[in-house]
Amino acid sequence: MSHPHPELGPPPKLPEGGLRVTPLGGLGEIGRNMTVFEYDGRLLIVDCGVLFPEEEQPGVDLILPDFTSIRDRLDDIVGIVLTHGHEDHIGGVPYLLREKPDIPLIGSKLTLALIEAKLQEHRIRPYTLEVVEGHREAIGPFDLEFVAVNHSIPDALAVAIRTPAGMVVHTGDFKMDQLPLDRRLTDLPAFARLGEEGIDLLLVDSTNAEVPGFVPPERDISNVLRTVFAGAQKRIIVASFASHVHRIQQILDAAHEYGRRVAFVGRSMVRNMGIARDLGYLRVPAGLVVDVKALDDLPDEEVVLVCTGSQGEPMAALSRMANRDHQIRIVQGDTVILASSLIPGNENAVYRVINGLTRWGANVVHKGNAKVHVSGHASAGELLYFYNICKPKNLMPVHGEWRHLRANAELGALTGVPKNHIVIAEDGVVVDLIDGAARIVGKVQAGYVYVDGLSVGDVTESSLKDRRILGDEGIISVFVVVDSTTGKVVSGPQIQARGSGIDDASFNAVVPKVEESIAKAAADGIAEPHQLQQLIRRAVGRWVSDQYRRRPMILPVVVEV
Repeated sequence: MSHPHPELGPPPKLPEGGLRVTPLGGLGEIGRNMTVFEYDGRLLIVDCGVLFPEEEQPGVDLILPDFTSIRDRLDDIVGIVLTHGHEDHIGGVPYLLREKPDIPLIGSKLTLALIEAKLQEHRIRPYTLEVVEGHREAIGPFDLEFVAVNHSIPDALAVAIRTPAGMVVHTGDFKMDQLPLDRRLTDLPAFARLGEEGIDLLLVDSTNAEVPGFVPPERDISNVLRTVFAGAQKRIIVASFASHVHRIQQILDAAHEYGRRVAFVGRSMVRNMGIARDLGYLRVPAGLVVDVKALDDLPDEEVVLVCTGSQGEPMAALSRMANRDHQIRIVQGDTVILASSLIPGNENAVYRVINGLTRWGANVVHKGNAKVHVSGHASAGELLYFYNICKPKNLMPVHGEWRHLRANAELGALTGVPKNHIVIAEDGVVVDLIDGAARIVGKVQAGYVYVDGLSVGDVTESSLKDRRILGDEGIISVFVVVDSTTGKVVSGPQIQARGSGIDDASFNAVVPKVEESIAKAAADGIAEPHQLQQLIRRAVGRWVSDQYRRRPMILPVVVEV
């Protein structure tokens, strides 16, 4: 198995007749999925998603792929194929289209409807091409064929990309549920046909490669939901992803069966379920769904609320309910269902929400105590089955953390893919398919791009480090006025602390040390404010470290008069 090395440099020019594959996100992480394919000077992008921040990225709203390597080649992009409508696959599209709004978007009906609604908020009207499974479309030098796959959202597609360099198949996210709610199976006969034709490189979803066996059918959740609904005495509040149409369908079915009305809470949930209903992907009995304002007129035992926040997102509806910061107040006897998995890194936030809800008297049903979630990603048994059908010549695991990628590679090797034909890459690693062999040839920039409010890319790792220090250790400000001629202290130093756990009065002990540093600097002819600030920072920092074993941010301000 080939794998990236730190010493990788920029890739060479793509040889004539070769196909280049550059993942810009989704490898080594769950989210931010984006892969760039290059042939004959033209680029095809598959997916452009976002990653959601973790606790060590305070203040960050979203994390985007790094477009640096393609920014000067936007005119070469022939299209963006969107495999399905989840945020980790489409959330970055508005930010790429800001740079070139006329890049065509290619996807299924539901996927395009979801991204078009999102782009409306960014005031972008995209050019779209709707495709269905079995459809073939020539986009520049790329001959694309779309294959139906089953996932936790309707209308998901895999894509086969044919070029003279060979055929690449990208699965997108998929599983092999044999009893899907919409009766739309992963098209194994199509994959078998592609395998017979010859798949030169297979890019495969790795998320559940460590999980043995097969993923249970989505419909298995129905009986669990009925049991919860039957035992609920007051309101039922369900938290789910705003795009999980199949899960919401089962909630609606259970609510209808037990005589409850349903209200959607949260802008994204209202928007996405409205789109799914209008397009026929969500079957809603007449009168079942009501506006949230109408719930005041209904008894608690007839109410179901469906909201976002299953991952503990601070601003999502469920988190705000747990914090008593929402118009909907949790009361004793309410039932809350977290109908989703835990995305790695979100565990602490989710358990914090569960504890908050439980504190107010809610009965919280989650994956840890009831079967209210099944995964949308193929487990090891399904992947083995899939490899035996596709028989790829080269394999590149995608969509997963390092442990997932390596587990997926091992599964491929077990089914007969030669180990020297399995490429374990990471974001930015460039893979060329030449003469039927996939090889790592270099690396391009593919770091995190942070979205903070309206700013994109302005937040750096350095500023995040400052935020973490402020959050963990607090800040100490030191204000000093000095004579510009003599360098002597005219006023101050005034020292204040916030969040450091040190009482302001305690700084009386360090004032003489600061004065001594400034006096010594004046004697040595040092009067430049920046140099004085550095001296003050060192003096205060040394004292705080010696006395308290802490490392707060120290902000010295020197004013000359």
